[in-house]
Amino acid sequence: MKKFFTLFIAVFICFYYSSVALADGFDAAAKNAIAFDSNTGKILYEKEADTPVPVGSLSKLLTAYLVYDAIQAEKITMDSPVDISDYSLNLTTNYDISNLPLDKGRYTVEELLEASLIANANSATISLAEKIAGSEKKFVDMMKNKLKEWGITNAKIVNSTGLNNSYLGDHIYPGSKKDDENQLSAYALAIISYHLLEDFPQVLNITEKTSFIFDGLEVQTSNYMLKDMPSYRKGVNGLKTGASDQGGISFIASAKEGEMRLITIVLNVENAAEDIKARFSAAANIMDYIANNFVVTTLAEQGKPYENSSIAVINGNEDKINAIATKDLKIIQRIGSDLEPKVTFKTYKSNYKAPLAARTPIGTLSYKDTDLIGKGYLEKEPSVVMQSEKEVSMGFFLKVWWHDFVEFVNEKL
Repeated sequence: MKKFFTLFIAVFICFYYSSVALADGFDAAAKNAIAFDSNTGKILYEKEADTPVPVGSLSKLLTAYLVYDAIQAEKITMDSPVDISDYSLNLTTNYDISNLPLDKGRYTVEELLEASLIANANSATISLAEKIAGSEKKFVDMMKNKLKEWGITNAKIVNSTGLNNSYLGDHIYPGSKKDDENQLSAYALAIISYHLLEDFPQVLNITEKTSFIFDGLEVQTSNYMLKDMPSYRKGVNGLKTGASDQGGISFIASAKEGEMRLITIVLNVENAAEDIKARFSAAANIMDYIANNFVVTTLAEQGKPYENSSIAVINGNEDKINAIATKDLKIIQRIGSDLEPKVTFKTYKSNYKAPLAARTPIGTLSYKDTDLIGKGYLEKEPSVVMQSEKEVSMGFFLKVWWHDFVEFVNEKL
């Protein structure tokens, strides 16, 4: 029995370290890739993620962000009518770049947004750009400004769609070349996707659809990972497919994977010309890698203190109270990691005096990640506001008087 147990342990150790070696050697089947958890912003995989490359229709996610931004600013609504310009309409006659007619001449913002995100409709996207900015040129300026606001400085944006300029005739962006295309890095697309889902999660109500009706026609999605589609994966609810003559076949997937909300981006996917499902397989393999190698850990629970997170209260009927979390503080760690989480509780003030109301924000609980991949996080590392657990009333008047007297002596004398 002892020999059997020793053999079992040896086999387990070999299996474990073999698994770790395979995981560490994982290589996505795409030229550029990145994956992150949108709940924490933690990057969980990347491959040549900082290199700008042609991304085709993935550009439309930035266009969609600005559409939702205009709706939030009450400049337009989903029901606002959009007149189709001659420029947009003429492009629908080029069947190399158009899959939807716009013969009716007027559509709602919602109809065009669905056409843009689900069917990759270029003329619908241009029409939205013209509605919001007055012209596609002015809309491109808005796109550039938004990227600059997010700290993305290495992108090239020349139109709202991701089309090669060669299709646009005399309507190309001033100063751009006739064969220019939008170029974004996988990291830049991660930033765009993160902000889109953070600020306007309702976009998923569109991207989770497998089909929609446009002008009486049923139009199918090109995202095969959605439910009832050929590459279905449970939890996937978006986000966008893309293709470019210069940049190949690409895909951005949004999916719930356990407790994680994964955004997986693959650009210029391998074997995509031979295999129509290649981009979805590449994304699924990254999701599998992450699911098998990372786990979500809750450091602090909403409404509860974290270890020694407490504050001293001056002049109160209690001298010390707990600081409790306003929400769960969750982090992502490698499975089997022996790294102890580095957590810091820092108060906003050096001391607090009674009376102190319950649920008063009093500090921040912050996590310092020592296992970073690439840039680590799309924004800052996870933290949560801590608040007072309960009300603290003024203490006995002699106690208050004595404390104030001592404080006066220390400060004035």
